[in-house]
Amino acid sequence: MTGFGEASATEGGSHYFLEVRSLNNKFFKAVLRLPENLAGLEAELETRLRERLSRGTVTLKIACTDEGESAAYEINTKALKKYLDALAGLNAGSVSPASLLGLPGVLQPPGNEQERYERARGVLLKLVDKACDGLIAMRGREGATIRADLEAQGRFIAERLALVKERAPAVIAEYEKRLRTRIDTLLAEASVKVEPLELVREIAVYAERTDIAEEIKRLTAHLEQFGDLVSGKDGKPVGRTLDFLAQEMLREANTIASKSPDAQVSRLTVEIKGAIDRIKEQAANVE
Repeated sequence: MTGFGEASATEGGSHYFLEVRSLNNKFFKAVLRLPENLAGLEAELETRLRERLSRGTVTLKIACTDEGESAAYEINTKALKKYLDALAGLNAGSVSPASLLGLPGVLQPPGNEQERYERARGVLLKLVDKACDGLIAMRGREGATIRADLEAQGRFIAERLALVKERAPAVIAEYEKRLRTRIDTLLAEASVKVEPLELVREIAVYAERTDIAEEIKRLTAHLEQFGDLVSGKDGKPVGRTLDFLAQEMLREANTIASKSPDAQVSRLTVEIKGAIDRIKEQAANVE
């Protein structure tokens, strides 16, 4: 979600410069730094930013300079004369022009202030769009790299999950073999007979307790949804959804790890969880 864009324009003797920066954030947060005379535009400019950007801490900075004569403050001659008359009556001696201009009411804002404000509004809204175009383009270049990494992590998880699925039946078969061997040894020593039905029941209980078929199925479905999100076919922001989906994937991986006592499955699950953590990290960079 990091990016930068800038734009500038000169109109009616005024020069406008605007820059937009974005940093990672789970939500949208706007920080606007405007000249005091344009503070009234804050809400409208933030709305425009929200229309273009859905996630991130977005900082908008605006600088304006007016070199036209229309920007000059006007002197209130009536107020100035009243001050001069009062000073003359007090025999205050000479007073500098700068001091006189600083007296309350002597300098008045330009009469066309509203006109200048509306002109600035029109220019700045266009510049926000232009700067956002640049920021989004920069995000797009970063996003291409992130997408490639996410796709690689998804393939890695799918490969490891296929190995887990392939290994699962063998875990039951190996348990049955170990159980039969152990029982045969104990029976030989104790001269006791065990009914085949009891052995089958024990194996069935073990198989039920360690069954990870549902978790594999759900994780596979999550991977399919993950692929759809990363492809970005609908063009909508997916960062928050990716973050939530990664949590669900991690939940299934943890359940697989806790249910299966097999060392090979445990190793594969650790690798899957590492890839999911990488996805969570990258999801924080995705709008």
